[in-house]
Amino acid sequence: MKRLSILRTACVFVFCAATATASPAQVLTTLHSFGGSSTDCQSQPGCGSYPRAGLVQASDGNFYGTTEGSGGNNNCVSGCGTVFKITPSATLTTLYRFCSQANCADGESPRAGLVQASDGNFYGTTSGGGGGVYCAFGCGTVFRITPSGTLTTLHSFNGSDGVDPLGALVQASDGNFYGTTADGGASDYCGYWGCGTVFKITPSGTLTTLYSFCSQANCADGEGPLAGLVQASDGNFYGTTGGGGANDAGTVFKITPSGTLTTLHSFNGSDGVGPSAALVQATDGNVYGTTLFGGSGGCDSGCGTVFKITPSGALTTLHSFAGYPTEGANPFAGLVQASDGNFYGTTYNGGANSSCSPPYYGCGTVFKITPSGTLTTLHSFNGSDGAGPTATQVQASDGNFYGTTYLGAAGNFGTVFRLVSVRPCFSCPLQWK
Repeated sequence: MKRLSILRTACVFVFCAATATASPAQVLTTLHSFGGSSTDCQSQPGCGSYPRAGLVQASDGNFYGTTEGSGGNNNCVSGCGTVFKITPSATLTTLYRFCSQANCADGESPRAGLVQASDGNFYGTTSGGGGGVYCAFGCGTVFRITPSGTLTTLHSFNGSDGVDPLGALVQASDGNFYGTTADGGASDYCGYWGCGTVFKITPSGTLTTLYSFCSQANCADGEGPLAGLVQASDGNFYGTTGGGGANDAGTVFKITPSGTLTTLHSFNGSDGVGPSAALVQATDGNVYGTTLFGGSGGCDSGCGTVFKITPSGALTTLHSFAGYPTEGANPFAGLVQASDGNFYGTTYNGGANSSCSPPYYGCGTVFKITPSGTLTTLHSFNGSDGAGPTATQVQASDGNFYGTTYLGAAGNFGTVFRLVSVRPCFSCPLQWK
């Protein structure tokens, strides 16, 4: 089986004289450019780079996130990563630099975001580090970090219980955390590294492997979960695998808290390939998500899709991306359902600007899509304001959207951005949507 390879308020007052309703406009502001210059970020102590994951707005109103690279510790090729805090007014503080302990026992290169738990602390994962002999550079960790930056390693993966946790954790109704690893586990069908797992971990660090993928013949149950889970209103968890399934194009699955897994859908190419982001359960009870490739768009391997799937497994393709220059391509990130009932997301490639690298051109986009599938491109990145967003956005308490781009801006180290939606009105100040 060929394993799928995937990219591992200053107020503005506007007065209107017309009586017709205008469409909302979007204003994107870069809040922070990582690196800050074209200088190698590794040479800047504490500087983060390449924020692959999104943000979480904490109870204090600030946003918290991770960067995959830099941090001032050069034990890793691009630096070992950081945890940071950024205020809504754009003041960024680096809270922790990974590989601060010998042999990177504290982990390295976090590719997933954080979750603020009921105890007020943040929980997350690193894709590498943590010690151990099974993996050359460590199999990854689960950690807890306080809002002030004190980090505790709760678990170091050892291969048999997982390798390379890439998705964010979710704190379930039972108080425990649930997540996935892209590799490792009991099956050797995928080679030395294993096919991935679903796990549960208590706040104190006791980890239980609930499921090892490729437990079924020909990996009919999927392989390589690249994203985290969502706990739905039925108490079960829903997730995706990047490969495997009946057509080796990835799956959508449901798993109970005790570890019973059901494959709900196997992608077939025309309806998507390689789902790489977490799902979201909408107010209508259905689950919505994206695929990185596939669909009917014009890219070599398909430009990706947005889909809806019922809890019983009936899947509907809502949109197939067309790619540059018409719209975005390759949605690496998942969706967020906003207060207006629509979904908002990003694409890694595509958009109106051709300034970023092939193969698919375009620097990526921010888009809105209705539950029925009408898509609107809200912003096309141009490189200087960011490029290659890989993370799900968050709608903050101010109603605006906050997110990250993996690349772009000064030094090409990525950004934190805010997207404001504004709706013109009549003879009145401009209202924030």
